[in-house]
Amino acid sequence: MKLLVAALAGIAIVAVFANVDVVHAASGKTLVVYVGTYTGGTSASKGIYPLRLDLSTGALTEAGTPAESVSPSFLALHPSGRFLYAVNETGGSAKEEGGVSAFAIDARTGGLTFLNRQSSRGGSPCHLALDAKGRHVLVANYGGGSVAVLPVRSSGRLDAATTFVQHEGHSVDSGRQKGPHAHWVDLDTANRHAFVADLGLDQVLVYKYDAAKGGLTPHQPPAARVAPAAGPRHAAFHPGGRHFYVINELSSTVTAFSYDPAAGALSELQTLSTLPAGYAGQSFTAEIAVRPDGRFLYGSNRGHDSIAIFAIDAATGKLTPAGHQSTLGKKPRSFAIDPTGAYLLAANQDSDQVAVFRIDKASGGLTAVGPPVSVPRPVSVVFKPSR
Repeated sequence: MKLLVAALAGIAIVAVFANVDVVHAASGKTLVVYVGTYTGGTSASKGIYPLRLDLSTGALTEAGTPAESVSPSFLALHPSGRFLYAVNETGGSAKEEGGVSAFAIDARTGGLTFLNRQSSRGGSPCHLALDAKGRHVLVANYGGGSVAVLPVRSSGRLDAATTFVQHEGHSVDSGRQKGPHAHWVDLDTANRHAFVADLGLDQVLVYKYDAAKGGLTPHQPPAARVAPAAGPRHAAFHPGGRHFYVINELSSTVTAFSYDPAAGALSELQTLSTLPAGYAGQSFTAEIAVRPDGRFLYGSNRGHDSIAIFAIDAATGKLTPAGHQSTLGKKPRSFAIDPTGAYLLAANQDSDQVAVFRIDKASGGLTAVGPPVSVPRPVSVVFKPSR
């Protein structure tokens, strides 16, 4: 792919975070960045695009040819750094199954080699995560509202799902919440509990996770609730492991929870708008992330087309609004913070572009680094930390 500077493009980005001091940004090092995309239809995308981020300048450049795959929208890196996994976001219901694809990463070039693909056991798989040991991939299926767990072999290849959980119920929005829609999945830092944000149920479901077998069993209490018609989409843990933040798509809000790791219990602290006071246009949230040092939280608004910035109280975990930054494009489906905490990459789905912003260490503010860069219909990004 030929990377062009442009003002229009579309991409959603998911980052793998590491607790690395921001000072490394001045070292001149670069990071490989993998970009998941939507293929098919009018999209010119071929699959997963490798890019490279220069940590000294913020320059984002082409780093090889794309690995072909069908709508590999969201990505997850294996803890070893040797393998990459992607959902294949196809199918629209529980009966039309999507997939999960596995790729080997070339240690020298960062190039991807396709290994295999397994069914996600549900339609429109839209998010995935690996457990701390890299033994299992957990995948959330939006269509039909379900979660599946796929074993990972030592070769990086995937086995068929051994655990499948079907969500049941609905919430109050007749257009978007007639049934369950699992939208995000991940585990706590202790690798003991799995969490699933279900937009259709207005719940974050909590499961006990069996690390040996990849099993999921309902926890007690089985879920944390958000406000009716909020529509929880994605979530993020604070690096300290004691606070948990959910971004709600339908209400354009973020809900802060305290988290008891021993009990696996979430307790709501507050809910704040992600939009500026007085904004009356249509907007829906998308992505959420905490800076690696735990001082700031960021959330994307699609419609207002901005990143909302919040300062995090170190003692309580509560949020204080700290401003907004235009993403310089349309519909920021996702964004990512690089592992050093120096840069945020905003993915503007409806303008086919990635915009790079430098993060101010003290204020959390964002400053654009050069004009946005185009990538065909990207949907998520993973940074591969240097090893």
